[in-house]
Amino acid sequence: MPDRYRVLLVSSHPVQYASPLFRQMAEHPRLDIQVAYCSLQGAEAAVDPEFGVEVKWDVPLLEGYPWVHVPNKSLWPGLGRFFGLVNPGLWTLVREGGFDAVVIYTGYVYASFWITLVAAKLHRVPILFGTDATSLDPRSGGRWKVWLKKLALPAVFRMAVVPLAPSSATARYLQSLGVPADRIALTPFVVDNDSWTRRAAEVDRGGARSALGCVDGEPVVLFCAKLQPWKRPQDVLRAFAKADVPGARLVIAGDGPMRSELEAEANALNLADRVRFAGFVNQSSLPALYRSADIMVLPSEYEPFGLVVNEAMLCGCAAVVSDCVGARQDLILTGETGYVFPCGDVDALGALLREVLSHPERLKQVREAGRKRMETWSPREYIEALVEATDRSLILNRSSRTLFKDRGSEQPFRRVSEGE
Repeated sequence: MPDRYRVLLVSSHPVQYASPLFRQMAEHPRLDIQVAYCSLQGAEAAVDPEFGVEVKWDVPLLEGYPWVHVPNKSLWPGLGRFFGLVNPGLWTLVREGGFDAVVIYTGYVYASFWITLVAAKLHRVPILFGTDATSLDPRSGGRWKVWLKKLALPAVFRMAVVPLAPSSATARYLQSLGVPADRIALTPFVVDNDSWTRRAAEVDRGGARSALGCVDGEPVVLFCAKLQPWKRPQDVLRAFAKADVPGARLVIAGDGPMRSELEAEANALNLADRVRFAGFVNQSSLPALYRSADIMVLPSEYEPFGLVVNEAMLCGCAAVVSDCVGARQDLILTGETGYVFPCGDVDALGALLREVLSHPERLKQVREAGRKRMETWSPREYIEALVEATDRSLILNRSSRTLFKDRGSEQPFRRVSEGE
């Protein structure tokens, strides 16, 4: 196998979680990466339709690694729709780039995914891609989507030489679609652990709590996500009211279409003086937010993973998640590294909040155990898993070409290299 791989990483747009990972990949002795962006949304200010406000991430997204913006030729450009990303330049990039492997991060829901996939197939470049899904159930829409996925997805994921699964739940999901377990690579869903840990250590917890209007010593519960129906922020608000822990405060960080109704419900529950709506909080301010809280609650009914769980645990904030949050299977051992409750069960969540906040010493142990758990769920594990997956993809790709030759082809398939 080559000592160093030239790998093309195709991404829909710059993402605050991926950029630090790309920087570390660029420094790895066995990787020579090239990132191709289909859009620069995120690096440029634009209205996020789910947050409902203009968003431009305040952390460096395009520094420290080689990248190129492939022009989007879509007539209706934008994220979230199939023909929103149409980047024909990806074909030339795959054909002429001399890559040993192509990793596609866009997901199969964009036309550019299929442009890249077909180009790689025709030029015999191994393809690695996956999904973060954990079940066939859609976030929204009719049951027809489930039947369509049952028919189409087994064939889609068989096109990957090595399918990538960012969680154990996704690995099981891929197996349920007929993908052999020994073909799946677990590439853990991670954030920049070192950066989060360092920035959290620099936070003055008392000052951060004071900035939120919380007195030091008062229990603080945090919800940090988009205020969208599938995140179920109303469950946190109602459970907080039911828990009725003396002196406790609730901070709701995030924005979206549910904000006004949540504010109205907080008033109706007589919680206006105990609930703080912090609005959209950018990346650089999040460590202080997590450090100010004792518990971060993620009650989502649809959450394939949930990277806010990683962030909270790295900052020493205990994670309380619903049983629909994918991260629970890899990161949460209930009562030890965090807590799990049945999705939608407000009474159970209220009782859990009351129990946990009533035992601060036990909560402190859970917070520390959660931080310890993250030591082995980091970019280091992701990058090593990707390198190993690339090793396997080249072996499998070579084996398939040899098999084709043995069955009567005059020449084995070969990848078209630069200049041919």
